[in-house]
Amino acid sequence: MTPDRWILAIEGGDIDPPSGPVLVMGARSDADFSALGDVTCVQGFAPDFDRLTARGLQVVTEAEGTFDAALVQITKSRAGTLSGVAEALGHLAPGGLLMVDGQKEEGVEAIVKQLKTHFDLDGVMSKSHGKLAWLTRPDTIPDAVADWIAAPSEIDEGYVTVPGGFSVDAPDRGSELLVALVPALSGRVADYGAGWGYIAGEILSEQDSIDTIDLIEADHAMCEAAQINIDDPRARFHWADVTRYTADTPYDAIVCNPPFHTGRRADPDLGRAFIQAAAANLTPRGRFFMVANRHLPYEDTLKACFGTGRLLGELEGYKIYEAAKPKRPKR
Repeated sequence: MTPDRWILAIEGGDIDPPSGPVLVMGARSDADFSALGDVTCVQGFAPDFDRLTARGLQVVTEAEGTFDAALVQITKSRAGTLSGVAEALGHLAPGGLLMVDGQKEEGVEAIVKQLKTHFDLDGVMSKSHGKLAWLTRPDTIPDAVADWIAAPSEIDEGYVTVPGGFSVDAPDRGSELLVALVPALSGRVADYGAGWGYIAGEILSEQDSIDTIDLIEADHAMCEAAQINIDDPRARFHWADVTRYTADTPYDAIVCNPPFHTGRRADPDLGRAFIQAAAANLTPRGRFFMVANRHLPYEDTLKACFGTGRLLGELEGYKIYEAAKPKRPKR
């Protein structure tokens, strides 16, 4: 396995090893930070946060303080990556080292081009279908770069969203169809992969028979946005990995518009894991409602995890499913 590019740059003498604390924005759970020394990882995605913590690293959801160096691992969101770059620069003292690393398929070349527009880069390393760029933090950060920091914004429907997440410009059409077709619910309900709260918020506004609804969301910033968007006292918010989350008490119903991308690649296994998690956290009479793109192959998993099911609708490229009689995993 090829070492991470910053390790190669340090070992090759292109970059001096950091002598003080290092900030890592968007820290990935499989990355090797040993060459960077005293590292503080910033990660708002619960699965990566948990894995980094399990490795014994210091992990936070928001950076504080000043660092001698910073590494930004880019994300699939260009706006989110540029925001991370601007935030990292804000936590560096003048003369501090900034490194930006990512794969070509993630858009790193566009990020490097953007950096060159505003800074004189000290170096760029191309390796393993990706790039590492580094620069010295100037005394003054250009205003245009400071403006990269992403801030929550309000969309037409009155909801607050955060850049870098799913469906931040408007409600996802699949979510709208799920809200339109889901029947009356009652008792304890959960929204798996709740995002900024559209599905849960709309259902709560329409249905008085729900006792509580738990919003389970892995993205910390999206979970915070959901708390801004929903002030109904029946809503409870959980920053957690759906696939590892266990409810204190089983739910009477779960609604879900599951993610199906890892980075920029389609990954139906994510949706399958959401289905399995739902089956494990429902009462014997609990019902599961899910919307998915028509082409995604979830039917076999639904049949394996539930005793009965039906298609509530198929329109505009989406399928909306209802499943019941959850099957308990064999021990």
